[in-house]
Amino acid sequence: MEWQEISVTTTETAMEAVADIFYKVGAAGVVIEDPRVIDAYLKEKKWDYYELPLESLEAESVVVKGYLPVDERLPRLLATIRESLDKLQQYFDDYRAEITLEKVREQDWANAWKAYYKPIKVSERIVIKPTWEHYRPGEDEIIIELDPGMAFGTGTHPTTVMCIRALEKYLVEGQKVIDVGTGSAVLAITAAKLGAGRVLALDLDPLAVKVAASNVALNKVDDVVRVSPGNLLIGIEEQADLIVANIIADIILDLSSQVREHLTGGGVFIASGIIEQRYDEVRNHLRALKLDVLETLNEDDWVAVVARKV
Repeated sequence: MEWQEISVTTTETAMEAVADIFYKVGAAGVVIEDPRVIDAYLKEKKWDYYELPLESLEAESVVVKGYLPVDERLPRLLATIRESLDKLQQYFDDYRAEITLEKVREQDWANAWKAYYKPIKVSERIVIKPTWEHYRPGEDEIIIELDPGMAFGTGTHPTTVMCIRALEKYLVEGQKVIDVGTGSAVLAITAAKLGAGRVLALDLDPLAVKVAASNVALNKVDDVVRVSPGNLLIGIEEQADLIVANIIADIILDLSSQVREHLTGGGVFIASGIIEQRYDEVRNHLRALKLDVLETLNEDDWVAVVARKV
């Protein structure tokens, strides 16, 4: 299968907003090549120079790459991306967005991005480790092994990291959990390894469902986690003590009323993927639904919120 690689050279302040455009059009994968982060990881000896492509070591600007299948939808999606990039001009004073396109084969892309994906500790106990890397866990560390494949979700994006930290804080052993928009299943697997009694992992994308099921089996939690296709919580009958959703603000607004119906009394809702400008809107919507906001987490330009059903 052939994929369209869309590379956008931009600024550090705009990179998350550019990445969000790719997510919204349904990109099968998103990579952010940030020279500042790469340099920090090299200095901290988390990565070695020989592991990275030469162009990444020499880069001076942030490059955000998204991947779309080459099919009849591609021209329309490219036009949407260009239009959305143009609209970002009004939000950033130093904004730039230079686009380059390149066709890549699936095998080439699937292997190339692995150079940027290394083991990383994302919370007090959770370490995300790609399947092809070696890592010796420290005391009390929990290892999540992932092979994200063609689905978004390596577990290291700020929105995911905030969810993991919230799960570590609020999940009570034995609870029933629903992960909405599971992606690579990193949050579902985390919940299981933190002691959840049962986890339902849902995603609308058939590819994500396949990758999620594979990662669940890889982490040996398939006796706890059930992966299933699903459009948010539509058609789901079971209740949960905790619901987690790492998506975007618009979908969280749509999902919230369903969340209230599916949470047990006193149940917790963890929602992430909210850009700072939309947080007040999300918070007010949750309060109107009698979901009491317990805590907010912030990282970069993203917000996660923890709410309890009252």
